[in-house]
Amino acid sequence: MRTIALNQRLVRGQSPSYQRLQAQLAEGGTALCSQPRSIHCGWGRLLIGHTYPDAAALTADLLAEQPGQRDIALYVAAPQLVLAHAPQQLFLDPCDTLRLWFTDYRPAHHTHRGFNIRRVQNAADWAAVNRLYLQRGMLPVSVEQLTPLEDGGPSYWLAEDDTSGAVIGSIMGLNHVKAFNDPEAGSSLWCLAVDPHCPRPGVGEVLVRHLIEHYLSRTLNYLDLSVLHDNLQARALYTKLGFRDLQTFTLKRKNGINQALFLGPGPEAELNPYARIIVDEAHRRGIEVQVDDAAAGLFTLTQGGRRIRCRESLSDLTSAVSMTLCQDKRLTHRAFARAGLQQPAQCLAGDAESNAAFLAEHGRLVVKPVDGEQGQGVAVDLTSLAEVTAAIERAQAFDSRVLLESFHTGQDLRVLVIGFAVVAAAIRRPAEVIGDGRNSIHALIAGQSRRRQAATGGESQIPLDAETLRTLTAAGYDYQSVLPAGERLAVRKTANLHTGGTLQDVTAILHPQLREAAISAARALDMPMVGLDLLVQAADQPEHVFIEANERAGLANHQPQPVAERFLDLLFPLSQALG
Repeated sequence: MRTIALNQRLVRGQSPSYQRLQAQLAEGGTALCSQPRSIHCGWGRLLIGHTYPDAAALTADLLAEQPGQRDIALYVAAPQLVLAHAPQQLFLDPCDTLRLWFTDYRPAHHTHRGFNIRRVQNAADWAAVNRLYLQRGMLPVSVEQLTPLEDGGPSYWLAEDDTSGAVIGSIMGLNHVKAFNDPEAGSSLWCLAVDPHCPRPGVGEVLVRHLIEHYLSRTLNYLDLSVLHDNLQARALYTKLGFRDLQTFTLKRKNGINQALFLGPGPEAELNPYARIIVDEAHRRGIEVQVDDAAAGLFTLTQGGRRIRCRESLSDLTSAVSMTLCQDKRLTHRAFARAGLQQPAQCLAGDAESNAAFLAEHGRLVVKPVDGEQGQGVAVDLTSLAEVTAAIERAQAFDSRVLLESFHTGQDLRVLVIGFAVVAAAIRRPAEVIGDGRNSIHALIAGQSRRRQAATGGESQIPLDAETLRTLTAAGYDYQSVLPAGERLAVRKTANLHTGGTLQDVTAILHPQLREAAISAARALDMPMVGLDLLVQAADQPEHVFIEANERAGLANHQPQPVAERFLDLLFPLSQALG
């Protein structure tokens, strides 16, 4: 079988290679290459459909897919012939194939600053790329399995932040001439991923443009890619760059990785990322899943005679009393005090006189509702009675009872404790934007919110509310101000991820005293799974104060740490062997 996507010349039948292709297809699909060609990309193989002598040979190679990998057969001219050989094991991929002919390409008018693009070079780069891929639910790259570049294998590139040196994006490219002697001299793009916490705009577009211009300089003619048919944000980018639909087919094998593609959307497709990460791990272990209320993140897990209900990471194993201790921040404070844990001074908001006295005693305050979550109603670093009074009124929209706490400087640390062991830790930072010298702060926030929503399934965005405006005003800006290119501006005081905050994994460097304190806090609440918030000088230093506890911490925020695995170990200890 042989498929090569057609430009205008090919459609009119003016290309000799296209005419030869039609003759070969009519004769049953003789391959142009001397032998079938497959390229290992580290996460699976690309099987070049038109290099296989017949449908049976391509079917056999697809069925040879290794466990835990994802093989893709592309450029398949007659998919029905392949599917007929193994209809129970193979399926037609619902992704669309797009092509950009380089004659249609137009370079960018503006350059994005603050990061650079370079090849993946060493083990540290591969580790960073794999962390990024795991964050985005993609398969990591096994470097040992990659087809070498000199044998036509793929090349991986990364985007590196100029300030932090962090890897904020990655992309893979394949030169078709080197890979399989493509007579039309093409290339393809795979594995585009951008850090969901990246505040810099345009990283994905710059990576795609870099790959286009790299292959354009190699005198190639086109770039192909595959995109899920309903990924509207990605399709909008590719349309902007000049990509067009390509009439070709792709086949994959039915496996756990591809399950959503061949089973289609069900109740689980409506779950948010915090519930879905647990459900996906349950499926991997053979645990039965029943979605009870997708919008609320409610589901039931069953294995053998054990049945546990969950709302995201809150399960039947958390008692009602422990949950109350978390929800009521006054009770949390008292439980931590009994355990001898360090925490801010706290009192219930009262009349103006008592509030003023507490402010005078501590100088800088935090205002928060007694029972609240996701950073709602929280105001930080208030220094005047007018600010405190206004913040109390806003917090009362979420709970009539409002707390005043002494403000402490430091980094916001979230520690996840499962089964009374620290599983993950991350420094959380408030939402920020980076100026480009052209767009207003309002436009920068809107763009950042769109990227955060796309990366988190709609769970994170920066609110354009009174707290954001207060933060901008305190920094000397408003929504219409234009930030100089490269200037960073925090637009929220709190680091909650639901209000656009970002995080950096620090599990490996967490100070032993912080680990011990977090475990003591979990035991004080008798919580088998809890997210603890602390203010620290640094993750590798012992100084800290506890801020609050969360009975329903978002596990998806801590990938690639094995948080879902440890949570399922807690719920179903006997499933570990299956996992």
